[in-house]
Amino acid sequence: MAETTQRHGELATELPTRNLPAVEYRDLPEPLPFRKIIGASVIILATALGSGELILWPYITTQVGIGVLWLAVVGFTMQYFLNMEIERYTLATGETAVTGFTRFWKPWGIIFCLGAILPNMSPGIAASAAELFTFLFGINAAASPYLCVALLVCIGLFLTLSPVVYQFVEKTEMVLVSVILIFLVVALVMATDASSWAGVVTEAPRGVANFGSYLGDLGVAALLGAIAFAGAGGANNLVQSNYIRDKGLGMGAYIPRIVSPITGEEEAAPSIGYMTKTDDENMRRWRGWWRVANQEQLLLFFGVGLLSLIALSVLANSTLGIRPNIGEDLAFVQEEAGVLRDIAPWFATFFLAAATIKLVATSLGILDYVSRLTADSLKVSFLKDNQFWSESKIYAFVVWLMIVAGSAFVLTGAEPVFLLIITSAGGGIVMAFYSCMLIVLNRRALPEAIKLRGYRLVVIAITAVFFVLFGVALLADVILTNVFGSGLTDLLGL
Repeated sequence: MAETTQRHGELATELPTRNLPAVEYRDLPEPLPFRKIIGASVIILATALGSGELILWPYITTQVGIGVLWLAVVGFTMQYFLNMEIERYTLATGETAVTGFTRFWKPWGIIFCLGAILPNMSPGIAASAAELFTFLFGINAAASPYLCVALLVCIGLFLTLSPVVYQFVEKTEMVLVSVILIFLVVALVMATDASSWAGVVTEAPRGVANFGSYLGDLGVAALLGAIAFAGAGGANNLVQSNYIRDKGLGMGAYIPRIVSPITGEEEAAPSIGYMTKTDDENMRRWRGWWRVANQEQLLLFFGVGLLSLIALSVLANSTLGIRPNIGEDLAFVQEEAGVLRDIAPWFATFFLAAATIKLVATSLGILDYVSRLTADSLKVSFLKDNQFWSESKIYAFVVWLMIVAGSAFVLTGAEPVFLLIITSAGGGIVMAFYSCMLIVLNRRALPEAIKLRGYRLVVIAITAVFFVLFGVALLADVILTNVFGSGLTDLLGL
């Protein structure tokens, strides 16, 4: 990528330049057809499938019933609109949303790096994958932490030795998601019942009325964190910018991709972008890009993701019903497999294998997205003039930092579901920050013709209010619990 000093075109006036260099105007490339852009949403879908979809939401339905799933619909809807606003900025500029935030205030890059790294230091997904692996092959549960470390190391090797990292991640996640979807089709036929499916709709009104009791039964962190993770959640959504840029959508076509510092040919330059022109021809191209980007998100992330979450929750409801005392480890998954074994022994094995694959796919996605976001944020701001620390080198360093920290964390013996609750709750606070910043970014830094407006502005504003209230409620719950010994739900009498 050319440095700003090497650019000689007309400089854009829309983007703030106090913290980052100005960019020049450039024509949008011609939009690609839908079949050629599928990929970016598959990665974020694969990451989502193993966190909220496989564990948190099925676990919640074993605690309070299937009527709570209306909240998952709310979570997915909010994230669909968030993802599209994250994509809006990148389609128009080739920069990530975090780079856009940094243009307004330089510390935002560090804040979102920490917002990605800290909640994911606890490798709840990888720990869950290792525990399910012991269920699948009858291995002593004491080996689970060491299997988790081995899984993290294997993922790290694949990520840091792939010549073009995005291509490896996309192809791998497509294969893993395909296996998962095959399992879901088989599961719908063999192990779910009509009454559980009907309950998703018929129990929803009662679920709305029982929100307060759900909050009391599950706690602030678990319930509101699950809403945040109905979909991708946390800083994961922000990396949709990086994925569509590496896929070559919109202005992202002009930005180099992350490669292995060992096997690829890397560049040290920071990823500042361009600004699309707003003449008739470029606006025609913009409408084409915006249409196909929305189609991909709506079909794969929202459609397939939400149906998968509901299907896995219905499966848990059909096999286990409500088990309030099932515990906060993965016992509910093991019990679910036991019920499925009564239906067909091979199906229980298929269930555990598919669940393990889901979690491996998610672990891969998490290590990739945390490292990708951090590398982009640091290179574009604090390390922009450093000729050694390329984006690819930073990426590889963060991958292995996360592996070392996660390995140390998992060897403490914390339960996987507890680790997931920590991750999801911390992710919800991150979402409070960037949902607000997206309004500022896409209202103030984009041309009038493509800025955030209308009903999408209303939805993003409501989403921002929700996550801000979520953050305040979680903070109040933590303070009350630690100072007075009783949490927010006790104070409210829930």
